[in-house]
Amino acid sequence: MNAPLPQSAALRPSERTLDIMRTLVGFDTVSHRSNLGLIEWVRDRLAAQGVACRLTYDADRRKANLFATLGEQRPGGLILSGHTDVVPVEGQDWTSDPFTLTERDGKLFGRGTADMKGFIASALATVPDMLAANLPAPIHLALSYDEEVGCFGARGLIADLQEAGFAPAGCIVGEPTLMAPIVSHKGTWRLRCCVRGREAHSAMPTHGVNAIEYAAELVVFMRDIAARFVREEAHDLGFPVPFSTIQTTTIAGGTAQNIVPNACELVVDLRTMPQTSFETLHQEILDFAARLDARMKAAFPETGMQVEFLAGVPAFVVADTAPIVDYARRLARTQGAGKVTFGTEAGLFTQAGIPTVVLGPGSIDDAHRPDEFVSLEQMAACDAFMRRIIESKLEGVR
Repeated sequence: MNAPLPQSAALRPSERTLDIMRTLVGFDTVSHRSNLGLIEWVRDRLAAQGVACRLTYDADRRKANLFATLGEQRPGGLILSGHTDVVPVEGQDWTSDPFTLTERDGKLFGRGTADMKGFIASALATVPDMLAANLPAPIHLALSYDEEVGCFGARGLIADLQEAGFAPAGCIVGEPTLMAPIVSHKGTWRLRCCVRGREAHSAMPTHGVNAIEYAAELVVFMRDIAARFVREEAHDLGFPVPFSTIQTTTIAGGTAQNIVPNACELVVDLRTMPQTSFETLHQEILDFAARLDARMKAAFPETGMQVEFLAGVPAFVVADTAPIVDYARRLARTQGAGKVTFGTEAGLFTQAGIPTVVLGPGSIDDAHRPDEFVSLEQMAACDAFMRRIIESKLEGVR
């Protein structure tokens, strides 16, 4: 690790936080890989402190969520939630090893430092103090898998908690927000459209069905929906982009310059405002695709178009005056609360009846990019926030 610049202790996180963060970043938990090494390391660390953990696995038992309760098991308490998976580094130009925590110029570099192993490290570092405080309500740690590819792990974690009868009074999802409370984000949804055409010589297009051109009709249709959102949807200027969006993000098709393409596949990204129904929008797209499918089959029955739902994260909104928001403001020492366009697991916790706010160190602008980082100052602020949870005795989330 590079030698740190001289700084005030108030602008640095604890050495315990840094040590844990170094270990967490060292686990390559890109979403298509297993996270069990990290989860089992956390489990064993907590077990050494007398804390039992619940693990819930994916179908292949290659990944797991972890849920741990600090203090006596009883209703109420506060969840500190973080996802353990990170986005890939392939194709990115890093100036240091992405899976080695590197300090320079007042920043901590590494994949997941901002999104969101910094928050997890700070929470784990505070566990001994949380246990020693004998708080009147429990603090729960919730670590999930596969957030980056659809929040799949959190669904199983929450279902397990409901089945076991846990009833937390609040939740803080530690995504990077510069330690400011976030009270709303858009829904995030992904669709895939597969078009099956019919090959023919490009000089004889009537003998085939052009899969790319039919896919293009769907792309234009969705582009018109996007324009409609700009014109007609109620704008909320609290969001950086104040309306719902829909766009084609990947497309592939065709085999040669002189062959009518027999296949085309595209993926669609939708970001819906909290008041906009994804179900209605999805059905509108399905209906248009069905009309295209019928036209294709009328020419050649073996052709067609299919739209598949890939993944979705519901929109999140909590009242600005909710006790969990007031609690987060008080501990973060801010009067503000914001809205973001990126998705989190907060919508799932809210759907489960757990009042939730999003708040964590670092900026989303610094996540997912080469040389991802979180500043030492932000991590110090997160450590201070964790200490204030103890000092608050969970008053407001019991």
